[in-house]
Amino acid sequence: MSVIPKQLPDISLAALRDVVSNLRVLDVAAITFSVWILLKVARTARRRFVATKLRGPPRTNLLLGEGYMINESNDPGSLYEAWEKAYGGVYSVPSTLGMSQILLCDAKAVQHFYKYETSRYERPEVGNFLVHALVGKSVITEVKESHSRQRKVMAPAFSNAAIRNISSTFYDSAYKVVDAWSSILESSGDNVIEVQGWMNRVSLDSIGIAGFSHDFGTLEGKHSDVAEVFGKFSSTPPSFVFKLGLTLGLFFPSLMKLPSNWIQLTRELSKALSGAAKDFMERMQQEKLGLTPGQEDKSVIGLLIKSQSPGAELYMSEEEVLSQIKLLLVAGYETTSISLSWALAELSQHKDVQNNLRDELSQFTNKDPTYEQLTHGLPYLDAVILETLRLHGPVPETARVAMEDDVITLSDPIKDASGNFVDRIVIPKGTQVTVSILYMNRAEKFWGPDAKVFNPDRWLNPEGLKMRAREIQGHKHLLTFIDGPRTCLGKSFALAELKAVLSTLVRNFEFDMRDAKAQIEVAMGLLPRPRVVGEGKVDLPLRVTRL
Repeated sequence: MSVIPKQLPDISLAALRDVVSNLRVLDVAAITFSVWILLKVARTARRRFVATKLRGPPRTNLLLGEGYMINESNDPGSLYEAWEKAYGGVYSVPSTLGMSQILLCDAKAVQHFYKYETSRYERPEVGNFLVHALVGKSVITEVKESHSRQRKVMAPAFSNAAIRNISSTFYDSAYKVVDAWSSILESSGDNVIEVQGWMNRVSLDSIGIAGFSHDFGTLEGKHSDVAEVFGKFSSTPPSFVFKLGLTLGLFFPSLMKLPSNWIQLTRELSKALSGAAKDFMERMQQEKLGLTPGQEDKSVIGLLIKSQSPGAELYMSEEEVLSQIKLLLVAGYETTSISLSWALAELSQHKDVQNNLRDELSQFTNKDPTYEQLTHGLPYLDAVILETLRLHGPVPETARVAMEDDVITLSDPIKDASGNFVDRIVIPKGTQVTVSILYMNRAEKFWGPDAKVFNPDRWLNPEGLKMRAREIQGHKHLLTFIDGPRTCLGKSFALAELKAVLSTLVRNFEFDMRDAKAQIEVAMGLLPRPRVVGEGKVDLPLRVTRL
């Protein structure tokens, strides 16, 4: 007996056109949303099928998971550490709308992650939106060939020889602070100075002169649009709309495009940075005409201008060059000023450390340390800077999305969700993977029971750091400057500036907390900054005494 198939309905092209034309806007939106949800569900299901089943904290919020709690915490590193102690060196944290992120708290896993950051792991769309809005197509945002090319263009400007040649710039800025503070102390009966604002000016003027031969003049009271907008981030708490975009951005990246106060500030800052960058380029194009044949400018701006020349081996477009300038201004301003502020805060709270540092620097009464001495000849200064960067790294974490399936080997086996011990995990494509720099730099597992204590002596131990701390890759076993192909290009620049400025200030002034009860907390500017508890603004008022 044969089975006669039912005749399919005859759907003509005209009939199909009628069906489509009768669809309402809401119908189209509903269909589009449904398809999008199905794709999301399918991808999530695949990730769950392929991925190693990990343990982790339970979901306490059905909608937001633990993401909101992490974003609101002033010390997410401690949250991650508590979870690491409970679930092992790699675990899963619930996030938005049923999604989750994998936290890497294992040294070998973290090393693998940073090794492949530009190829297998990329910034999630919500993060890309913010960074691109601020610094465009720069070395921090680009991946693969584009990232490598841009980095090679700028690398000569950050060599030891190049930093040695500009180290006098850092001292010049520091002595402008010494003169300004001395004048304030002589003319005022109060010796309380808000030092964080001055560290902002030091950083902006230094990167302007050293990188672009431009003096913003903020240490001498000149107005700067760039400095003004930077300051707005510290005085403007993120709005509910901005926080909502950050929290739900992994699932709905378009939420970041909603108007909010910080998005508006980001655009203002980008505009101010673009104006400064274009001014630098126009001036340098004119100065380039005056160079003698064969003369080469190896400054940051000189190398960037050279990369635009026809036939340049490593060519960069005008958009890329402007983006590098904007990035260097942001990085040179924000990260260095934060680190200097934290160093002064810690020295004010640890007078024994301040006195020990001043004793080491007492050999420099009528001269400044040379670049070689700053780099290798002052072990206690080095220890103070490293301990500041360990406890107060400006960038708290690295969050990326796996662009392909990956297998990561672990330092220590972990127990998976089924109770089995595994020494490697499978990361499916599309999974968010996070490394907490705060955790890795402060965890008791790596740094011992005094991990949260400001103790520069740990860097002077003849036997070296704790054995487990030495498992961490990166500069001096810290992740403050990241690791792998995205290791901070300006690391040597930043370290030289931090040491030159701090050594000058400590030789000329004594620092104390404003009063015995004053405490320091973390406050949010563009990046986390120190603030005296109870201060309305992100300020750091300290008692400063001229020596």
